[in-house]
Amino acid sequence: MVEAKKIAKSVVFVHPDLGIGGAERLVIDAAVGLQSQGHKVTIFTSYCNKTHCFEEARDGTLDVRVRGDSIFPSSIAGRLNILCAILRQLSLVASTSIFSTELSTVQPDVFFVDQLSACVPFLRLLFPRARILFYCHYPDKLLIRQEAGLIAKVKGIYRVPFDAFEGWSTACSDAVVVNSKYTRSVVKQTFASLKKRELRVVYPCVDTSAKSAQSVVDSSSEPWSDKKLLLSINRFERKKNLALAVKAFAGLSHDERSKARLVLAGGYDPRNVENAAALDELKDLASSLDINHATLTTPTFESGWLDPEYANTGLYFALSVPSDLRDRLLRSASILIYTPTNEHFGIVPLEAMLASVPVLATNTGGPLETIYDGRTGWLVSPDKVEKWTDVMRKALIPSSEGNLRTMGERGRERVLNEFSQTKMTEVLDAEMAKLCGSWGARPPVLTAGVIGLLLAVIIALAAAAVAGFAIVGG
Repeated sequence: MVEAKKIAKSVVFVHPDLGIGGAERLVIDAAVGLQSQGHKVTIFTSYCNKTHCFEEARDGTLDVRVRGDSIFPSSIAGRLNILCAILRQLSLVASTSIFSTELSTVQPDVFFVDQLSACVPFLRLLFPRARILFYCHYPDKLLIRQEAGLIAKVKGIYRVPFDAFEGWSTACSDAVVVNSKYTRSVVKQTFASLKKRELRVVYPCVDTSAKSAQSVVDSSSEPWSDKKLLLSINRFERKKNLALAVKAFAGLSHDERSKARLVLAGGYDPRNVENAAALDELKDLASSLDINHATLTTPTFESGWLDPEYANTGLYFALSVPSDLRDRLLRSASILIYTPTNEHFGIVPLEAMLASVPVLATNTGGPLETIYDGRTGWLVSPDKVEKWTDVMRKALIPSSEGNLRTMGERGRERVLNEFSQTKMTEVLDAEMAKLCGSWGARPPVLTAGVIGLLLAVIIALAAAAVAGFAIVGG
């Protein structure tokens, strides 16, 4: 097995949409890391916009091939998303292995499939000698938007065969890895077929090389250099529970708030109904709590902390901040506030710790595995707002500065040791070496129950077509 690690393998990644997101960042980091170890890496994806993807996917660092994008759309009238995603992935596999020899030419030893497992059983049948590793970010069946009334009932019936299909196709993988122990527990609860399987954890990484040597900057040029910056970085969505940060900030006295600035920075699309509604609700909440607030967009970022007009503003909503400003905010922050409950993993706390910023997060989900309570940050119940206020207050107490600095240094050391690309690559490489060195019994693909499931999926597809797109969503 040890010797197998030294043998270069052909690793084929299959990913639905190679855009810009946490899952895509993981795929890119994994691909670059494995390639650096001498493996031949090829990425197949159904879609990749060269103007909206990570640099490694467009500058030639990685061999990225877009296939299966010409027949099926990503959705139909904004609906049937899961159906279209499955058909697009199967189209990708068919176009590269049935209607051409492209995949055979690559001679895959290992397939790295993530997000969508529909192709796994078909790859098993088409490439019986190759091993398949599925990276589960989170069960897709738990990510669907919740509806109400008749739509919820119809959608629930429509999803039944697809959810069963997800469980079966995922279980066909030779190995299933997850992004956190929390996700592992959820996967085992969700899929009976995986309950007794060994699911290893492969943590996502952050770019430690680019920030390993922190530059010394002129603090006077940083945002709100004369105030203590309490920073949150998260998309403007209700499930991110940004209201918790606003309520905790309101718990500070007026004098304490005058010494601090709470900045809620994150992704925002004005065309997205959820984004717009979440922002409006946060503004209303701030007003009801008598907190002066302002909204900053790309043209007004600089003026937001330089303009005297904003001198008494305690809360800023910074919408879709560019990466350079995001880095400046992290450098300036006293504390990073991370409010989501039961987050699958959470990459932002790692980015903060890498910048030597202690993190205040909920005592749920992924942060339980990345943050050491009392050493690199604080893990506090989202129901105890007053405890969040107490932690925010620490940033305003001069005698706490040394302790905060020490916590930041510990956090940075933890990220460098445990969440680097080198560490993630090492774990993945070992997992693939184990796969290629094991020739025991593989998970079954076709059983009587599975044949019944496939028939149910066919019936569901027909029912979806009959029901129409106005009612059924995917």
